[in-house]
Amino acid sequence: MSFPLLTATAVLPAVGAIATAAVPAAKRTAAKWLALLFSLATLVLAIVVLVRFDPGGDRYQLTESHSWIKEFGVRYELGVDGIAVALIALTALLIPFIILAGWHDADPLETGSKRWRPTQGFFALILAVEAMVIISFEATDVFLFYIFFEAMLIPMYFLIGGFGDRAHEHGEEAASTQRSYAAVKFLLYNLAGGLIMLAAVIGLYVVAGNFSLTEIAEARANGSLDMATNTERWLFLGFFFAFAVKAPLWPLHTWLPNAMGEATAPVAVLITAVVDKVGTFAMLRFCLQLFPEASTWATPAILVLALISIIYGALLAVGQRDIKRLVAYASISHFGFIIMGIFAMTSQGQSGATLYMVNHGISTAALMLVAGFLISRRGSRLIADYGGVQKVAPVLAGTFLIGGLATLSLPGLAPFVSEFLVLVGTFARYPVVGVIATLGIVLAALYTLVLYQRTMTGPVKPEVAAMPDLRVRELAVVAPLVVLLIFLGVYPKPLTDIVNPAVEQTMSDVQKKDPQPEVEAAK
Repeated sequence: MSFPLLTATAVLPAVGAIATAAVPAAKRTAAKWLALLFSLATLVLAIVVLVRFDPGGDRYQLTESHSWIKEFGVRYELGVDGIAVALIALTALLIPFIILAGWHDADPLETGSKRWRPTQGFFALILAVEAMVIISFEATDVFLFYIFFEAMLIPMYFLIGGFGDRAHEHGEEAASTQRSYAAVKFLLYNLAGGLIMLAAVIGLYVVAGNFSLTEIAEARANGSLDMATNTERWLFLGFFFAFAVKAPLWPLHTWLPNAMGEATAPVAVLITAVVDKVGTFAMLRFCLQLFPEASTWATPAILVLALISIIYGALLAVGQRDIKRLVAYASISHFGFIIMGIFAMTSQGQSGATLYMVNHGISTAALMLVAGFLISRRGSRLIADYGGVQKVAPVLAGTFLIGGLATLSLPGLAPFVSEFLVLVGTFARYPVVGVIATLGIVLAALYTLVLYQRTMTGPVKPEVAAMPDLRVRELAVVAPLVVLLIFLGVYPKPLTDIVNPAVEQTMSDVQKKDPQPEVEAAK
């Protein structure tokens, strides 16, 4: 029997969560180092998965399959394609940086303070989320996926509500109230989506007789499973609704600005760069593969919602006074691009969407974590409370600028490649949608450059005059992310080579071919 590599990749952070939580309360530093070591060990396993994956091989590789709940046809089935491998690598890469960036986020305000949960709990919850996200990317049994898709809400709820941002303009009591509101709103929105999906999962079992993604997809492809058109469409809507909440897609997005605004900066990165990617990933893996006809049927409406997300999110980002909420609304706009790329039903669009998931995760982590370092120094999230930072903390300002330029998809940085592919892929089939979506690029330049101008340039405000520059730990967080943004912006081929075969198979699932260009290229 071969080593269960995929199981080990998900179980290791879960074991780390238990071990970290078990560290005595007085040993805060030991708990931090233990969590960091488990996250690095998980990264090593993720790299092994990446190395062992053969882009030219079977669709799902490193597969594991065991009977679980035999009476209901539920199996413990794991397998990864190129899209899953890329997102597992992203998750495993970001968690060590999230832990390092949040090194002091769960420390007590003062000796003996009871206003913050134990440090061990903070880092244990982060590892628990990592374990659940990774197994969600690996699961090829629909019921198994659903369990962890929902279970990750619990540790996220406590991370948002129990370890929120300390920088609040109205004091600790108001901050506690806002954190509780944000955590409950996050939980209720996502639980509502999950309950609707549960009904669809049950309906799928009634129709197909099992929960195996590969078996159902194969039966659909060879004609042995023929769903009625209305049945397929209702099931698709049940799945898509849950994924659209998680993504988040307008108008189901309103929980995200609250959650990211009230969470610590590392937890905000965990939300938008890691957890939310499960929603867009699941659209590719489950919606398109299980319900190809319904996916095509719903495409026009979904593209309209994606366009609204792009423009609406960008417009609200332009008007924000709060740094973290600005990044949250920018993320809503970016998720609109990802979903537009998925449902453009072209290979360029879906490749771009997958790259966008990875590149958005890296760029948002870079920008938000530097913003968190900035906020922790000044004690305020308000843009108006800053000015002239680049004169007193040039390295902080420089890395903040790079993160911002990546957010607006500057050529030469990783997000440009993915955004370009999404727009090209969309324009090939839906030119009007592609043209309108470019407005999101213009608005991204506006909110990013205005944010930098108001916080980093101009006269030095007295409150930031003594602000220290990035420390060694903070540089260790930001520098690798900046290097990755530049490397993948100049040379994205290693990532596209992994992703493209999986995209071609997804295009085959929905029986779509790329539109032929109207003018043939000169030979």
